[in-house]
Amino acid sequence: MHAMLALRPLTALPRSFARGMSSGSNPIGFIGLGQMGSRMAENLVKAGHNVVAFDVNKEAVQKLVAAGGSSAESPKAVAAAARVVVTMLPSNPHVRSVYCGIDGILSEGGARDGALLIDCSTIEPGVAKEVSAAASARGATLVDAPVSGGTPGAEKATLTFMVGGPKDAFTDAEKILQAMGRKIVHCGDVGMGQAAKLCNNMVLAISMAAVSEGHALAGRLGLDHKVLAEIVNTSSGRCWSSDTYNPHPGVMDGVPSSRGYTGGFACDLMVKDLSLATAAANSSDPRLGLPFGSLALQMYTLASAHGAGHKDFSAIYEFLREVPKKN
Repeated sequence: MHAMLALRPLTALPRSFARGMSSGSNPIGFIGLGQMGSRMAENLVKAGHNVVAFDVNKEAVQKLVAAGGSSAESPKAVAAAARVVVTMLPSNPHVRSVYCGIDGILSEGGARDGALLIDCSTIEPGVAKEVSAAASARGATLVDAPVSGGTPGAEKATLTFMVGGPKDAFTDAEKILQAMGRKIVHCGDVGMGQAAKLCNNMVLAISMAAVSEGHALAGRLGLDHKVLAEIVNTSSGRCWSSDTYNPHPGVMDGVPSSRGYTGGFACDLMVKDLSLATAAANSSDPRLGLPFGSLALQMYTLASAHGAGHKDFSAIYEFLREVPKKN
């Protein structure tokens, strides 16, 4: 899609720059101040970094400025001011636009030779490779670094980063990511961070649906839900969706199901990630069918259509429990 860009080898950051990244002397750019990005950028500020940011939501930018950051008028302006730029964007088209569009990071006057670009968005692995190639043509290096941990992890700087890119670029990116996360894993070359994130979230979606269906059946059979959770959590059905993030209200404190499925990871975001996983499987060679992943996508899409889109994805339990009653 950016065939006009002549590819050249990836350029690593100068060592002198990498050594200085831990101080606040070198600005770090941040683009995308949504629920996740705003918290991540604030943690960079708290760690002593000089953060220059852009977002289409001016209120979000002003909030970061009030916290000690500064603002720029476009992605290009952010890239012109900072040798390291972190992006946290909704999906494929937003990443393409912010990096390769008019006044984008890679437009003339934007990212400089030797720049390090860290994309924390969740997108298709193929799009990560596409944008990385465009960055390489500008003399910059891009690593994909999607996250796991949700808004609580972003708030507490305990995120897990799954990073794809050259080893030396990973080493440089790790210095920045440590201010926002607890675990940073090198998954391989560009795109492999995205691959790890999509595989993980597909497994999570399927396991949450399975736990929810188990609780729905328990309710029909008259089994106490706390008893079921105790059995599952010490038996072969044990999984994170049950012992850490149980979907049935009242089984656990401090999880979305205990507060009306507010907060957490929205059902619509799970639909997005399952859609990305399905698209990646369809474009793989040879093509891979995802029978359970595809069924999970259908279920979460239906739950969203029935009003659960902005609720935490564990609200799939409500959908599985209630929809049959309406029939």
